[in-house]
Amino acid sequence: MLSGPSGAGKNTVLNATMQLRDDLVYSVSATTRPRRPHEVDGVDYFFLSPETFQAKAREGEFLEWAEFCGYNYGTPRSFVTENLKKGYVVVMDVDIQGAKQIKRRMPDAVFTFLLPPTITELESRLRGRHTETDDAINRRMSAAYEELRVGIDYDYAVVNDQVDTAAQQLSSIITAEQCRVTRTDYFVLMQEILGKEGQQQ
Repeated sequence: MLSGPSGAGKNTVLNATMQLRDDLVYSVSATTRPRRPHEVDGVDYFFLSPETFQAKAREGEFLEWAEFCGYNYGTPRSFVTENLKKGYVVVMDVDIQGAKQIKRRMPDAVFTFLLPPTITELESRLRGRHTETDDAINRRMSAAYEELRVGIDYDYAVVNDQVDTAAQQLSSIITAEQCRVTRTDYFVLMQEILGKEGQQQ
């Protein structure tokens, strides 16, 4: 799971990381927002009616969900678990509230916080988009301070100064987590090693 303040470059870093590896799957969210003409159901989002979404939420079928601008968004548990069973690493961009929900429902998930190189650079990136008013940017900056304080509770931190470097670091985190004894079938590997040693004697 990757979190960070708006403008930190989460999607950019995730996309760059996925170019480095063939074992990553980006989590597809569910939403009640109407589908736009260029969007494909099951690829961009799982488009659900409000009634279906709420029913799934009640049944615990989302790892996290929230309302934003009048529409619901959530991470389907089945999509994540099915891809994990296939051996993929499921990556997702979640806010700090979503991360808290996922932590409760999937304690073994790994959380990385993406930091901007400086607060000044973060504000510069937000203003460089030319898509929001000064008031909206000020609200995002206020939220960023709160998010930065919460980042201390994450497992890893990556500074997005250079996208390529940040992507390499995120890829290294994934590799390190795959090598944890608790995530490997250690005893099978040990038996294979001991078996080979016996054959050589």
